[in-house]
Order: sequence, then structure tokens, then C-alpha cells
Amino acid sequence: MIQVRELTKFFGDKAVVENVNVNIHRGKITSFIGPNGAGKSTLLSMVSRLLDADTGEVLLDQQNTRKMKSNEFSKRVSILKQSNFMNARLTIRELVSFGRYPHSKGRLNAEDINFIDQALEYMGLVDIQHSYLEELSGGQRQRAFIAMTIAQDTDYVLLDEPLNNLDMKHSVQIMKILRRLVDDLGKTVIIVLHDINFASVYSDRIVALKEGRIVKDGPTDEIINSDSLREIYDMDIPIKQLSNCRICVYFNS
Repeated sequence: MIQVRELTKFFGDKAVVENVNVNIHRGKITSFIGPNGAGKSTLLSMVSRLLDADTGEVLLDQQNTRKMKSNEFSKRVSILKQSNFMNARLTIRELVSFGRYPHSKGRLNAEDINFIDQALEYMGLVDIQHSYLEELSGGQRQRAFIAMTIAQDTDYVLLDEPLNNLDMKHSVQIMKILRRLVDDLGKTVIIVLHDINFASVYSDRIVALKEGRIVKDGPTDEIINSDSLREIYDMDIPIKQLSNCRICVYFNS
């Protein structure tokens, strides 16, 4: 379990995350949702150690993450940032192999190669694995970075808006893959999402932020209702039941 305790982050005089307390349950998909500027990405960055908190702490299975060695942390937690840029001329396979660095230190063995092959297959990249990143579409590049994260083989997988630059087909593919990582491999996935319908259909739990504070936290079925969504988004959003999924009809709200 990841436990966030009294986490606060200021940018200048403004608290973008303020006194946040939340538990991230193991073996679940937890989605961070909320309007722009709610603090979702900032919170995820502090959980992943990409950003220092001004106050508070993050505990990973009872251990303060700030006291963990970087390599130890990297074997437990992987992170895909919102924007990824590689200046080096790399193939997809070379990029994905970077995910094994905490384990191999650059000396790939048979186990590392197996994880790389599995990640490429998971993401449907086998046929183009030797293509260079500069030759890829935005969606292909995003899938390559997600494959790198999968190859890292961590207990916890953190993704900041991974559906950016993806069309509908590949967005659904990514969410199904994340679901498989949890259901089949026992991973714990934390994901920042803008589309509440993806959160509704694929999440086990939802944490909703607004103005730097958590306003809702619980199982998905408890959050995806019109009253809760009105509090989060200041909109009246009808909910439709479709094939056991709650779909938020916000397009003409």
C-alpha cells in the first residue's frame, strides 16, 4: 500500500496540493480525476519522487520513500511522465530496454530480454520494434514509453495522462492492458485521467481532486454518480448504464 500523509506543495505562494491524505490500495487501478489545475499531476509527481513535497510524507509499504535508495525505489515504482522527450536516436527496443536498468545496470541478461519481449508484445510493438522514435507517430511513441514502464516490472506503476496523443482504439488498448497488469500480474496502477468515462469503466477506485484538495475518495461506483460529479466538476452530468458500465454523458451538459 502507498500511504500519502499530509502532503503539501507550494508553487510560489499558491498551494497546488494541500494537506492531502490518501491510501493507494494494492492490486487495484486507482485513477486521479478532477478539473485542470486540481493538483493531480503534482500529487503523482510527489508520490513518484519526481517532485519534493514541502510538507508531509509518502509511505511505500510502511517505508518512507524519501529514505529509500534510488535503485531500490526504482525496482518497486515506475513512472511515466506526462511529457516524454528523448534527444538520442533510439529504436523502440532500445528505449524499452532502459526499463530494465534498475535491474541490469545496462548489462542485459536472459531475464531482462524476456521482460523486454513481453512488454513489446503487450503494447503491440513487435513488428516495429527496430523503428526509430523519430519515425513514429505520437501514439506509437506513447505506446513505446508505456512499454518501457511495463518492462521495468515494478509492483507499482504510475502514469500521468498516458492516453495523451492516442486515438480511441489505442486508448482502449492501453486501458485494457493496464487492467490485465492488475488482474493477471497483481500490479498496482495509479493513473491520472482526464476522461472520466475511462476512469469509470476501468478503475477500481477513484481519487478526485479540486483546488489541491481531495474532495472524493472511494470505490468507483461510489464516485461515479451525478451528485459527486457535480461537486468535482461544477457540472450536472447525467449517468447512463450501458453493459454494466456507468457512462457519464457530459457532452451537452
